[in-house]
Amino acid sequence: MANAASGMAVNDECKLKFLELKAKRTYRFIVYKIDEKLKQVIVEKVGEPTQSYEDFTVNLPADECRYAIYDYDFVTAENCQKSKIFFIAWSPDTARVRSKMLYASSKDRFKRELDGIQVELQATDPTEMDLDVIRSRAN
Repeated sequence: MANAASGMAVNDECKLKFLELKAKRTYRFIVYKIDEKLKQVIVEKVGEPTQSYEDFTVNLPADECRYAIYDYDFVTAENCQKSKIFFIAWSPDTARVRSKMLYASSKDRFKRELDGIQVELQATDPTEMDLDVIRSRAN
């Protein structure tokens, strides 16, 4: 079903991969892109549970927008193992204006399809989503 504001549908695989990450912890991260020809959000890349945050960030192109989910594991001050699911809207300054507008107008509907996001980040350059930012937002 297409979104009236942006015309973007959400491919079923997007939801299935997210549910696998959330319930079974099958993936460490998922990178999504808007396929303008298909007029829908599709899965571009998934990361294995053993992959690091650096492995995740290298999969975000320097000059193109993406949506991403990252499953961040951490230990609390009380020594409890926890995890938080981050939604990251990656919109670098160097991306095309049309692309930035398309991702911005499709974001809320896409996020609603992924039930279980705990933290949302909007990043226009790598410093806005480095590991220190993730750590501070997880607590």
